[in-house]
Amino acid sequence: MNLKFDKGKKIDIMLIVVSVTSLLLSLMDSLSYLSWIAVALCAVPIFKECIIGLTKADITADLLVTIAIIASIAIGEVFAAGEIAVIMAIGGFLEEYTVSKTQGKIEELIRLTPTTATRVRNGKKEKINANEINVGDTLKVLPGETLACDGIITEGETSIDEATLTGESMPVDKTKGDEVSSGTMNLYGSFMMTATKESQDSSLQKLIELVESSKPENAKIVRTADRWATWIVLIAFSAAVLTYLFTGEIIRAVTVLVVFCPCALVLATPTAIMACIGNLTKYGILVKDGQSIEELAHVNEIIFDKTGTLTYGTPKVVSVNGDDEMMYLLASLESKSEHPLAKAIMNHYGEKELGEVENFKMIMGKGVKGTVDGHEIMAGKPELLKDENINLSKNLNLSNGEKRNLRRQEP
Repeated sequence: MNLKFDKGKKIDIMLIVVSVTSLLLSLMDSLSYLSWIAVALCAVPIFKECIIGLTKADITADLLVTIAIIASIAIGEVFAAGEIAVIMAIGGFLEEYTVSKTQGKIEELIRLTPTTATRVRNGKKEKINANEINVGDTLKVLPGETLACDGIITEGETSIDEATLTGESMPVDKTKGDEVSSGTMNLYGSFMMTATKESQDSSLQKLIELVESSKPENAKIVRTADRWATWIVLIAFSAAVLTYLFTGEIIRAVTVLVVFCPCALVLATPTAIMACIGNLTKYGILVKDGQSIEELAHVNEIIFDKTGTLTYGTPKVVSVNGDDEMMYLLASLESKSEHPLAKAIMNHYGEKELGEVENFKMIMGKGVKGTVDGHEIMAGKPELLKDENINLSKNLNLSNGEKRNLRRQEP
């Protein structure tokens, strides 16, 4: 895993490393005083948060931790106090890192937003900043460009990669009158569009704002500790007092206070959530906060609002109704196309010999055609064949049931 940290996180890591090192060195009798370093570096911030909470009449788990640390120091167990403080510091760092993972995905979304666009006025083209786009402006979008705002196509046709916004793995064909969204990429043809929203009000910007507005929350187990902190503090003190009254040993009473400290839970929960978010990020799944992951424990069914099937985004050929010569001609023709289905065909065909392709032409939204070794070849949707007055034989027309069976096959 490639870990990148900002300056603040690097300082936190350095403080934790210094604290852990000082604790390890303090195990030697001659250096036992070094455990105070861990207390100073990691416990002071906890004390500060506790005091702030008390001034607002807000008793949280920080008070339990503060009591445990002070009690440990009171009986001379400075090492134990430093140990508790370090564990809490590590837990806090992991939780902040979990949030930063989501922030990193937000930055990726922001980078998808183009900074410029091509506006057309009175037949003249001009480059403008994306934030200068006004509703009603006519924009020209070239192949390979990312749309700077939402709009409606007024001239031309193309295929749009909408994976950023919808997760759709296949290009979506667009023509005059169709809506297009910011952050999506124009793959093939150039077109003219009319802006229906300004850049700052676009679909992509709304998505970014939605994720940014999601306030990171503590893990459920920590929120529970915070919610019941007042009662836990009373129970902890009562148990400690009773322990001292029955045993007469202060160290046992303090041990009770330390045991009530939720540091183990504070450390374990962010670690698990961080690992989960790290794995989900690899698959392009954006998690707003750790609470969302914890809620999945109570989920029995998931409904996906998605046309067709959930896919890996990489189509694969699962069945071929034809001979080697057909695949040779088809692969030769598709070798000139950049469409995802063309790439799937090429991957299935492998490194075999390809024929010479002439007069290659891509028919937007329908397919491709050309001449391979003297044979006129077409590949695409039924609409393409219909335009060419070609009727498929009944043997080549798949029934709906057969289509479903093909879709169900494992890639």
